[in-house]
Amino acid sequence: MELGEFVGRRPFPAAGLLLGLTRRCPLSCAHCSTGSDMTVRERPDAGHLTRFVDSFTPDDRPDVVMLTGGEPLLLPALVEELSASARRAGSRTALLSGMFFARSPRIPAPVLRAITAVDHFSASLDVHHEREVGRADVFRALHRIREAGVAVSFHLTGTGPSDPYLADITRAVEAEFGGQVPSLVNEVRPFGRAASWARPARTGPAPDAVSPCSMAAWPVVAFDGTVLACCNQDTVDLRPVPDHLYLGHIATDDWAAVRRRALESPVLRMIRTVGPVHLAARSGAPPRDGSYCDGCRALGGDARVAAGARAVASGATGALLDLAAARRGAAGGPQGVVRRHGCAAYAPLVVAGPAPADAVRAPVSGGSR
Repeated sequence: MELGEFVGRRPFPAAGLLLGLTRRCPLSCAHCSTGSDMTVRERPDAGHLTRFVDSFTPDDRPDVVMLTGGEPLLLPALVEELSASARRAGSRTALLSGMFFARSPRIPAPVLRAITAVDHFSASLDVHHEREVGRADVFRALHRIREAGVAVSFHLTGTGPSDPYLADITRAVEAEFGGQVPSLVNEVRPFGRAASWARPARTGPAPDAVSPCSMAAWPVVAFDGTVLACCNQDTVDLRPVPDHLYLGHIATDDWAAVRRRALESPVLRMIRTVGPVHLAARSGAPPRDGSYCDGCRALGGDARVAAGARAVASGATGALLDLAAARRGAAGGPQGVVRRHGCAAYAPLVVAGPAPADAVRAPVSGGSR
């Protein structure tokens, strides 16, 4: 499974599922959104995770299951078990790793077995990771994983399109792998250890503007087993969860229940169709301070918002609106998804092949390294 395949599915509700296997990580990167390190013990119950994934059926399952953390490869046997279960139902699996194991000349056997159990492997690389795991070591490990027959990609992070590190690393990836390994490029956001120095998350549009959010499409299993409607780090970490973003808990709910709530909620349908700012404005809710995501979180418990969403997005009509919004969100393919939700200047790199002429190719002023 190539990177572009699952990125292109991102706007479709319940087409994917994000599983945070652990918050622990052998690295302590300065920008880590989850604040992960080896002292953190928070993780979902493995038995609950297994039962939840076992509840997938060929007729009711996510297309893609993304295994992440922390560092999911600290639990290689669990990765193998979850991937095998998901595959039996017809789901495909992807895994994102910080590449701690690349510091060794050879990939440890349990780690390699876990990697070869998934359908796609993505290596996280940025200026902060490189201070702990060298670029050459990461490249060497990726070559070995490709030789094992696993599709691979890079998840690159920088301060924005003018970051000289991003220009440098994307050139290096292209040269090392001949343009055959795609990259998803994102910008650091002010969560976890980056909260004190990263740029604020994007602010919302004008109250009358329509700005749909595809990030409210794929359910997320947080580190305490709570299932959430979006991957915003504050939503993942803070409790209580806003009512409209709570989808259940893996200790008590199966995939069918979570999927039904994600698909049938009128408020989530409206967030995916017109966005939280427009939904609040049309419902008569007051403007909210803070970022776009802060405004969305603030909608929980507002009876006016819930009533306004029910009036427009209930039943079959709401389902059609939701599907139309997903198709619009996917119309530009995986590059279009990255332009809206990642680092737009590097969107062409999400699909493997020689870099297009309009991709950023040289360091420019600004950024950091």
